[in-house]
Amino acid sequence: MKFQQLVYVREVARSNLNVSKASKTLFTSQPGISKQIKLLEEELDVELFERSGKHLVAITPVGERILEQIEEILALVDGIKHAATEFSDEEYGTLSIATTHTQAKFTLPKVVDKFVKRYPNVHFQMHQCTPDESVEMAAKGEVDIALWTETTEKGENLVKMPCYKWSRSIIVPKGHPLASIPKIKLKDLSQYPIVTYVFGFTGSNDLDRAFF
Repeated sequence: MKFQQLVYVREVARSNLNVSKASKTLFTSQPGISKQIKLLEEELDVELFERSGKHLVAITPVGERILEQIEEILALVDGIKHAATEFSDEEYGTLSIATTHTQAKFTLPKVVDKFVKRYPNVHFQMHQCTPDESVEMAAKGEVDIALWTETTEKGENLVKMPCYKWSRSIIVPKGHPLASIPKIKLKDLSQYPIVTYVFGFTGSNDLDRAFF
């Protein structure tokens, strides 16, 4: 069994059993394809195609089953080639990032736009999820990079690097009692309801640790 024989069988099936069309697609001769398919059938001791004279008219039941396996084999081969290309050529491949909605909407768009323009042949994927979910995806190798707003206790097997620092601000209406305090402390802030991030989307939140 030769790799090229598998390619011939798949292309003939894709060409609606038109060997002439398949030969043009593969840049080879029609007799060469017919010969190799026949040799494969003899080796397997089954007929992959039904024939009427010299013409192929249908795929046999066993041929259908073997064709499914051929598709899987050739898909794996394509995957191997793709993986090799990603490591050997930085201009090609896939970059997958998992991050929160805030990062995806406000922080990353300009960065992603520059990246896509610089590397047009790299397929960029972005998954919006919670910090815990993004860390889990990175730990499993489902994404290349996980980006979240605050630190998380998970992901011990990952290398964590700070991207930037950010600070919180208190926003109140004009005339609010807090606006008259020169230096607001936590005990002052705790007297009022607070609208802030949903803790589930910012990981192990510094704010909840400060108040509880």
